[in-house]
Amino acid sequence: MISVVKAASYIYSRYMEENGSVAIDEMKLHKLLYFSQREAIIRTGAPMFEDMFEAWKYGPVMVEVRNRYRTSSLDDMPTAEELAPYQSTFDYVFINYAVKDSWTLSMLTHGESSWQKAREGYEQDAHCDVLIKTDDIKSDAERIKLRRFYFNELLPQLETQK
Repeated sequence: MISVVKAASYIYSRYMEENGSVAIDEMKLHKLLYFSQREAIIRTGAPMFEDMFEAWKYGPVMVEVRNRYRTSSLDDMPTAEELAPYQSTFDYVFINYAVKDSWTLSMLTHGESSWQKAREGYEQDAHCDVLIKTDDIKSDAERIKLRRFYFNELLPQLETQK
């Protein structure tokens, strides 16, 4: 595991590097962090970091990262050894999610049952700081893993049998 601040610092820095020094906006940072957590669970069976997201109205938010972002102090980069187990996870997230705009990512997180479950009983625009349980993100990860298996493995086999 790595700290959530190190994961966020890496995402922040990599985004700037890949986008010509354009800083990532805060909403996108939180969503990429969420998808990194879910993708780590898919790939390794375990979360990338221990901290838990809050279920805010525009999707998952990591409060400690929010505070660091606002004070421009996302500079706690992981070491090469800390990063190594998650490099393919971050690569996947950057290829598949970093190219999307913040509002699209927000809408994608609204489709996650973990976020929906944490916001049960709250109006759509209501403030909510309920924690999203990591076990619920694990359930989302399992759903995505099964979907990928179906589309990448089973469906092509069925198509060739026609």
